[in-house]
Amino acid sequence: MAAENAAASPPPWYAVYPAPRNSPATILREEVLDMMKAGGVAAGKDYLLVDLRRNDHEGGTIRGSINLPAQSLYPTIPSLYVLIKAAGLRNIIWYCSSSRGRGNRAAGWFGDYIADQGDTEMQSLVLVEGITGWANAGAEYVEWMDGYDANVWSKT
Repeated sequence: MAAENAAASPPPWYAVYPAPRNSPATILREEVLDMMKAGGVAAGKDYLLVDLRRNDHEGGTIRGSINLPAQSLYPTIPSLYVLIKAAGLRNIIWYCSSSRGRGNRAAGWFGDYIADQGDTEMQSLVLVEGITGWANAGAEYVEWMDGYDANVWSKT
């Protein structure tokens, strides 16, 4: 019976899309926090933070982030690239709950698209340890979150 249930399980949402060709570059939360604290650097102007969570989008988000659930990302990459390029953004920072899975996948897909465009100015980066690492790194990081809910992070 268990084998039948396993065989009937649908494939993961990302299985219909190609795997990223390359592993994405990473960025540490300390680097992101430094960018956020720098007077002349602002989210949405110099870099873009993208929260990929959908069903698990709770507990708060890093200030200035936009929410683009990973499940709807792949088909929108060409349009998203045009918008980001027109805005003059250079660093696109992707995150989910951790730095595995959705964050790596999205940063990889977008990095592949950047490379396909011959763009040497824009970078697609994955936030090491994702939002979980950020929220659990202490008060200095929590201060830079919107909608922070300590109850959610005490369970992680």
